[in-house]
Amino acid sequence: MTVRVYDPYRSPACRPAGEGVLVLFAHDTQVALLGAAALVNTLTAAGDDLPDLTALDAFVARWAWTGERRRGAGELAAVRALRPRLRRLWDSDEHDTVALVNGLLRDGGALPQLVRHGDWGFHLHATPPHAPLADRMAVEAAMAVLDVVRLGELDRLQSCGADGCEQVLVDLSRNRSRRFCSTGCANRTHVAAFRSRHTAGADGRPGP
Repeated sequence: MTVRVYDPYRSPACRPAGEGVLVLFAHDTQVALLGAAALVNTLTAAGDDLPDLTALDAFVARWAWTGERRRGAGELAAVRALRPRLRRLWDSDEHDTVALVNGLLRDGGALPQLVRHGDWGFHLHATPPHAPLADRMAVEAAMAVLDVVRLGELDRLQSCGADGCEQVLVDLSRNRSRRFCSTGCANRTHVAAFRSRHTAGADGRPGP
């Protein structure tokens, strides 16, 4: 899944199309949530999509992260180690999520400030551009989830409803209808349901 929405650390090219997207959250919150989900989804039982610095560079470029880069083994290790911690944001209740968010903000040395750069007006940065990449990722995710908790929208952090899929997603639909992380998972689920109904009919059993 590729979703492009605005983020203060990223380029204007990431502006959203806006069609069918919830407007409850600010654009920077939306993209921070989606970026955190994308980072979490680079690690599943099927494999690791961040095996080396080249893969990390591609991820950073895809999400148009700006700010200072170390481009060393330490940076890669820190980003990879962040993923299980962010994953817990999708698996926790409100009380535990608050504790996780506070920990991420504290450990990342968050200091929210209004800044203005490029084509954008004032918006919120919580870490300086020279902060380590993993810290910027962690704090940005925490700031976004902070908004989700404050607005009572924590149930928008979902796991994919497709059997066997471990990916997480952010439901930004207006009617809270999103169930799958991608069109592929949705199609596979619908095809499996169709075949199940067809088989039941062929066996003489009543379908649903």
